[in-house]
Amino acid sequence: MGRELHCQVRSGGKRSAGKALLETNEILFRGDPRLKIPLASLKSVVAKDGELHLKWPDNSAVLELGDQAEKWAHAILHPKSVAEKLGVKPGSRISLLHLPSPELLIDARKSAAEFAEDKPLKDSDVIFIGAEVASDLARIKRLIPSLVGNGALWIVYPKGRKEITELQVLNAGRDAGLVDIKVVSYSPTHTALKFVRPKAKR
Repeated sequence: MGRELHCQVRSGGKRSAGKALLETNEILFRGDPRLKIPLASLKSVVAKDGELHLKWPDNSAVLELGDQAEKWAHAILHPKSVAEKLGVKPGSRISLLHLPSPELLIDARKSAAEFAEDKPLKDSDVIFIGAEVASDLARIKRLIPSLVGNGALWIVYPKGRKEITELQVLNAGRDAGLVDIKVVSYSPTHTALKFVRPKAKR
């Protein structure tokens, strides 16, 4: 989700200033106390008078977010699907190759004009490719001719693994003549990086 805000937090009998971050799977507060609240653990999420009231099994907290309280509550209670986070539009031609947890893109499959998982479609609007180790990145250059001029290539790779790093993914995309424009959390274990052709080459 990528929201962050400097605010006051009340929790455990303390009130302190710090930074609150609303991530895809958790809320973090960097202050005293430090909090890490998995969204899946929340039992109550209420926005009232500029405050976000949170309850989970072993604690509770109030984040003083002002006019952002309602927006944070809505984002927590109505999270975007993976397809929405990745900006996949209905009616797109979509290709999936070696992708981990392809079921996360079920919304994209339902609304796609055409959808393939075994080989890249000609004139794909979006291609998703999974890369579990650095050597998997060698596949990228072969996929580019299958993209429409303004198409997007998403590389999905594991978080925090020495077998493949973000820098390696970035360099592979750039070496293939693409530019990186967006990074999204694909799942709790994987990140997705979006690449497109430079405007001059579309």
